[in-house]
Amino acid sequence: MSAPEERCGIAATSPDRKAGPSEEDSLHRFLRCGHILGALLRELLDQSYLGGRCPVPLTRTQFCVLKLITVNADLQVGKVARYLGVSPAAISRCVDKLAAMDLVHREPSSQDRRAILLSASAAGKRLVDGYETLKESWVAPVLAGVDTAEFDRVCEVLELLCVDLLQRTSHSPGQCMRCAGYFSPDCLLGIAQGECALRSEGGMPTA
Repeated sequence: MSAPEERCGIAATSPDRKAGPSEEDSLHRFLRCGHILGALLRELLDQSYLGGRCPVPLTRTQFCVLKLITVNADLQVGKVARYLGVSPAAISRCVDKLAAMDLVHREPSSQDRRAILLSASAAGKRLVDGYETLKESWVAPVLAGVDTAEFDRVCEVLELLCVDLLQRTSHSPGQCMRCAGYFSPDCLLGIAQGECALRSEGGMPTA
């Protein structure tokens, strides 16, 4: 298998092997469609927005940190790092760059002056809103022709599959599951994790 194939997670198949009926089963169909959907959504962020329409140069990691801060204000660097499963030093460097671009503000906590809280600036919120507007304009027409009941059932099945897969992995409790900020108080993944990066102490997202 070539290096690009390994990075893309391409299944190891022989080029001269003909696809038989057994290969077009439900598992292969699910994996194929799941990988394609994920790739298309990543390309929308990386190429259509960050690579062209975003007003400032951001990496995907920087954008994810900005969006997490935007939808849940008053986070500290340590908590952002724990949610995203990376080191506090890496998040601190990322926040430094976002602050230098005036996308994130850092303020001492009114309850503990030693604690530095993070919040998105007006420019940071506009940047995130711009991406959401682009995504909705791209996805909404695709879903317009899908039966509502059928689509709801697909979402229910996907959520159950995600929970089942989560229980078979080594994700630590509270680690962000990268839902991109689409918070729901009854999200099965959030319940399974025991904590949600987007859930404020009051039980709802702060944005």
